[in-house]
Amino acid sequence: TDKDKAAAHLKGGAKKVVISAPSKDAPMFVVGVNEKEYKPDIDIVSNASCTTNCLAPLAKVINDRFGIVEGLMTTVHAITATQKTVDGPSSKDWRGGRAASFNIIPSSTGAAKAVGKVLPALNGKLTGMAFRVPTVDVSVVDLTVRLEKPASYDQIKAAIKEESEGKLKGILGYVEEDLVSTDFQGDNRSSIFDAKAGIALNDNFVKLVSWYDNEWGYSSRVVDLIRHMYNTQ
Repeated sequence: TDKDKAAAHLKGGAKKVVISAPSKDAPMFVVGVNEKEYKPDIDIVSNASCTTNCLAPLAKVINDRFGIVEGLMTTVHAITATQKTVDGPSSKDWRGGRAASFNIIPSSTGAAKAVGKVLPALNGKLTGMAFRVPTVDVSVVDLTVRLEKPASYDQIKAAIKEESEGKLKGILGYVEEDLVSTDFQGDNRSSIFDAKAGIALNDNFVKLVSWYDNEWGYSSRVVDLIRHMYNTQ
């Protein structure tokens, strides 16, 4: 994920490199949020993470419409290939060394902070953590935010629904059905807002829930980013 290491592909003959993970030093692009900032002279880019791709479109809508003072994100995340089949050593993340199929594992994630890189207006306003759970695919973001402008939960739902049918169609989804995680397998949208799952304490403090197929949905955005880069040449 380092820009210098990714540059080896350029030396090998590749014209462009897309890192399918967050990067500390490569510019990050989230389709539907900031991909228009890509310039043809940028040869190495990051597509950020699947969680950032879920969170960023939702956060963008909320911040554009109501303003975000601050927020915390939790992702309930399906198993990934880096986890252990059975308990084993893990020096960097001791809990991450526990068996993936039998545990709910608290973990760190930079997904929320990364939103500040693709949406500078939110830099320093979001952070988050993850729970790795024993499911094979599909994850869900819980975003709890304090709003600048008071808004009822119905107003927030209406704003998200409008954007999901407009500028962010195909990126941000909106559902009111009583769905569960497996219902979103194969969904190629980055983020599907669950209108029934969210709650509001008052007009300034709300919890928003959005699903994502962390494998298929994210892969779809990688393809979209590559297509956008090609068309921008």
